[in-house]
Amino acid sequence: MNSSEPTSLFVVPTPIGNLEDITLRALHILKSVNLILAEDTRKSGILTKHYEIDKPLNSFHIFNEHQKVAGLIKRMKDGETMALVSDAGTPGISDPGFLLVRACLSEGLKIECLPGPTAFVPALVKSGFPTDRFVFEGFLPHKKGKHTLLKKLAEEERTIVLYESPHRLEKTLEQMIEFFGEQRLVSVSRELTKVHEETFTGPLTEVLAHFHKEKVRGEIVIVIDGKKE
Repeated sequence: MNSSEPTSLFVVPTPIGNLEDITLRALHILKSVNLILAEDTRKSGILTKHYEIDKPLNSFHIFNEHQKVAGLIKRMKDGETMALVSDAGTPGISDPGFLLVRACLSEGLKIECLPGPTAFVPALVKSGFPTDRFVFEGFLPHKKGKHTLLKKLAEEERTIVLYESPHRLEKTLEQMIEFFGEQRLVSVSRELTKVHEETFTGPLTEVLAHFHKEKVRGEIVIVIDGKKE
């Protein structure tokens, strides 16, 4: 692909909480494209309204991306430029985006991915666990295969990074105790960059006890210390 070709799709990371974390380049791109593809137009609308971005928002999420890709590709081939955003963070990282990016590449359309927020990075750095080598697993399976994966991860020597929803946090920590042992160190971060940001680090039993005290809110990042030799 010729680098001088115009870009058809910009993958634009958006703040994971604090709206001030948007980059100047991201704002410029969002103001210049023909269309913004948003995981949730209501949530992205808060961002665009805050920064006075007057561009149409089109819904693009996990439940409709298969149906929409072909039409979006045609529009880009006809000359439209688009920006892909998720509710928070970098699109494609445990969020919609992979299918559209792959389709653009298949059709020879130029893509640019801007650097920017990703929730697991600050959680990983704040954990105090080794960051030179780590494995990112995203969300664990809800049911089938979860125990098998946890058993495998229990032997992983690199730092492990997971995403989890607040209502499944306690259950997941309980299952981790079963496979990792009570004293494996873990760091749980929630509400990153927001007013009620919290990171609690310690042995699994202490972390479970801490989050058992009150109802957990916000998106969760779990960082697990790797198995020691």
